[in-house]
Amino acid sequence: MSPNGSDRSPRRPMRRKLLQAMTAGLVLATATGCTYKDFPRLGMPTPTTEEAPRILSLWQGSWAAALAVGVLVWGLILWSAMFHRRSRTKVEVPPQTRYNMPIEALYTVVPIIIISVLFYFTARDETKLLDLSKKPDVTVNVVGFQWSWGFNYVENVPGVSGNAKTDPNLNAIPDGFKKDFPANAGGVYDVGTPGTRNPETGNPGPTLWLPKGKTVRFVLTSRDVIHSFWVVPFLMKQDVIPGHTNAFQVTPNHEGTFLGKCAELCGVDHSRMLFNVKVVSPAAYEKHLKELAAKGQTGYIPAGIAQTSHEKNQRTNNL
Repeated sequence: MSPNGSDRSPRRPMRRKLLQAMTAGLVLATATGCTYKDFPRLGMPTPTTEEAPRILSLWQGSWAAALAVGVLVWGLILWSAMFHRRSRTKVEVPPQTRYNMPIEALYTVVPIIIISVLFYFTARDETKLLDLSKKPDVTVNVVGFQWSWGFNYVENVPGVSGNAKTDPNLNAIPDGFKKDFPANAGGVYDVGTPGTRNPETGNPGPTLWLPKGKTVRFVLTSRDVIHSFWVVPFLMKQDVIPGHTNAFQVTPNHEGTFLGKCAELCGVDHSRMLFNVKVVSPAAYEKHLKELAAKGQTGYIPAGIAQTSHEKNQRTNNL
């Protein structure tokens, strides 16, 4: 019985709090809307390109390594708390351990090994993902600007004349990237505003069309500040930098309309820099290009800020 005459045990409030915490954790784990099929992806969306599983594998491996380190650290903390706690009958300070060279060497070497392994797999996958040695089937110049996106389809479209390699609107793109442009590609374009909507889904932003099963190279340029081109289910994003051209390529393998966004804080209306990506059959893709040409959207919109000679030479020599 407690001093105030109550039979309530002082442990009951602690048990109640523990039960409440466990209930809250269960609700948090089950209220996310995920199914058992979603858990292995650890929050990532379903991959929709041939390259995306490599990114997903790196993500899962990083989580596995972090969980292993966490379990080890938590175990050591609990072990220390349980077996090295002060005895209830003694008040003296326990023996102090200092200058233990094996332990100090251990907690110096082990983190270096962990970081080295993570660096190896990251560098390996990054090299593969940014490899541009394969000539693409389709090239799209993605133009980021405040506050939307433009898409230059570098293609030979029937009835459209021009040359992407010499077009003045594409002068910001170094010659090293242009060497894989199709010959005499007059091209078509599409450009959006924050108020543009996808006619099928109603989602905000312009819609970029891509053919399924074709290797697509994105050549990324900016007109003003740094943006970031991110197609969410592609699991891949890259910065869009003024005065510096970036590029990567993917092969979409799922048809559908997917969400894209700017992943770099680029100003007051950054949150409105949304777009859509519609992956269709190659025949539907070619039909869409003809429709853009019929609307008069032929040629190219300005790609962005011109690059310095030093940057152009560097990119030309490295490609």
